[in-house]
Amino acid sequence: MTAFIAVATVLVIIALGWLLWPLLRAQRQSTVERDVANASIYRDQFADLDADLRRGTLSEAQYAEAKGELERRLLDEGRAERKVPATPAKASRTTAVVVAVAVPLLAGLLYWKLGSPEAFSPIATPVDSAHQLNPEQVNQMVEQLAARLQKEPDNVEGWVILARSYYTMRRFPEAAAAYERLTALVPDEPDLLADYADALAMSKNRDLSGKPMELVNRALKIDPTHWKALAMAGTAAFDRKDYKGAVDYWERLRASQPADSRIVQTITTSINEARHLAGMPPAAPVAQSAAPAIPPAMAAAQTKGPTKGTTATNASVGGTIQLADAIRAKAAPTDTVFIFARPAEGSRMPLALTSMKVSELPTKFTLDDSMAPSEMKLSTAASVIVGARISKTGRPMPASGDLEGLSKPVAVGSKDVAITIDRVLP
Repeated sequence: MTAFIAVATVLVIIALGWLLWPLLRAQRQSTVERDVANASIYRDQFADLDADLRRGTLSEAQYAEAKGELERRLLDEGRAERKVPATPAKASRTTAVVVAVAVPLLAGLLYWKLGSPEAFSPIATPVDSAHQLNPEQVNQMVEQLAARLQKEPDNVEGWVILARSYYTMRRFPEAAAAYERLTALVPDEPDLLADYADALAMSKNRDLSGKPMELVNRALKIDPTHWKALAMAGTAAFDRKDYKGAVDYWERLRASQPADSRIVQTITTSINEARHLAGMPPAAPVAQSAAPAIPPAMAAAQTKGPTKGTTATNASVGGTIQLADAIRAKAAPTDTVFIFARPAEGSRMPLALTSMKVSELPTKFTLDDSMAPSEMKLSTAASVIVGARISKTGRPMPASGDLEGLSKPVAVGSKDVAITIDRVLP
């Protein structure tokens, strides 16, 4: 804060110098300039009289009379100027005093009103400010985003954030509407289709029949092992008393999970209940201790929380990014660079996403669960492909002409991933 005050003081002094110097020197300067102008005029007139006398245009008597008249006028003007009171100089000095007081005072008041004085407080950190957001402020931020998307209807990242925000706020009809717009922009992404089905079902009192199930089937057609779609498909089958169908979906879901995953116990509990109701023998026991039984209808919701292959403590990936010299000329310093991590297999939906400018390259990066653009996070994957894309459109979705670099599959938790942006998307 001390450095800021010092710099601000110097700037105010410079500003005052520019303003006060003309005011303090105005009276003297105007008087001198007027004297110089008068002397120049009379000198020219005397020269004209001398020339007329030499040419014979004026007689000696006429020359003497005209010269005497000029001399009297010059003398009279000099006397008149000496009698002019010094009020203009006094007025200038008064104005200078007012300016000297007003400029720093007004600058301080304007900064206090429009600046950020609280930024100098060691207590006011960004984290503290985020924690101080109340529900009204959150609602306002979400509504501002919704208004912005009306002007930017193709902003995929914005629609993802809005849809997730609505869902978290339990505003399920609005979340479903946002996902509807999102799946129109990205029609073949199973994660988005499953999230859309989830939001739509929640808006219908958890009813998965009809449109939600159509969306689930679309997701499974694209990715037959999609965990969320399998969980919801099994729940829908159980609700309509198709217990064998529920067993089939949930066993496929269990097979897609690591054997040591905690969710396997939860899924097995639901499978055994469905098998019992279908008159089938129970599923083979798992090695770990059984998890508490839960109603099958809750299976879809329960599958949102577990991890797959990693834990939240190391659910991050980091490294370095650079731009290849061969294509450097194709990127502008202000172009946006999107850095993302997506599953090494299956869905291509990013598990983490952030952005920066080309001017910041080369740079280090870290992606973690806090950067997840959807319900799926880094902690749900064992290995990922990390990429960096220079977007020519300013949007995260790839487009022809974008510049991209991808890593080989790496384990979540890796800290030394090296990415070189070295190719142009066709």
